[in-house]
Amino acid sequence: MIHGRRKKTEDKKDPWLNHLALTTVIFAVCATLSTFKGGGYSTRSVISQAQASDQWAYYQAKSIKANLYQIQRERLQLEFDTLPADAPASKRAAYQAKLDDYSAKIKKYDAEKEDIQRTAHELEAKRDDAQRHGQPMGLAVIFLQIAILLSSVAGLFKRRELWLCALPLGLLGLVLFANGFLLFLPPLL
Repeated sequence: MIHGRRKKTEDKKDPWLNHLALTTVIFAVCATLSTFKGGGYSTRSVISQAQASDQWAYYQAKSIKANLYQIQRERLQLEFDTLPADAPASKRAAYQAKLDDYSAKIKKYDAEKEDIQRTAHELEAKRDDAQRHGQPMGLAVIFLQIAILLSSVAGLFKRRELWLCALPLGLLGLVLFANGFLLFLPPLL
């Protein structure tokens, strides 16, 4: 009979162990979600940066083309200005037509450059936004993982004080996790 009573007492769990299990599960779920979302933000950041770089290369190519037309136009303008006074009107008209053509192409490239630049800036803004969301997610994973580790050790050795140390770290991880979505805290770096 004494042996049976001792067995029942040993089997009875401390109530805090149920809370430890629940908080550990919450920390683990949020750490998993934070890892997943942080990875998504990181991928979005890298892709947006690559696309922005492509746009800036395209912008540079348009700038080079516009510059080439500008040089050609200036050379042609110089030739046109040095035509003899008795040059045929058809020759002058041909020069003027080519000058107008070069001017139109330069104007077209400048307009295209503005569109390309706007797109590049939009992509950089997407990159920056993804980085703002991703940073707290990465920090959340760190704090949640430490809280999970401490909670696991607390449960293994039945040391409530370890679990109580894990709670503020886990809470900080949860706050950072929520901040990754809502951005209610100022950037840390």
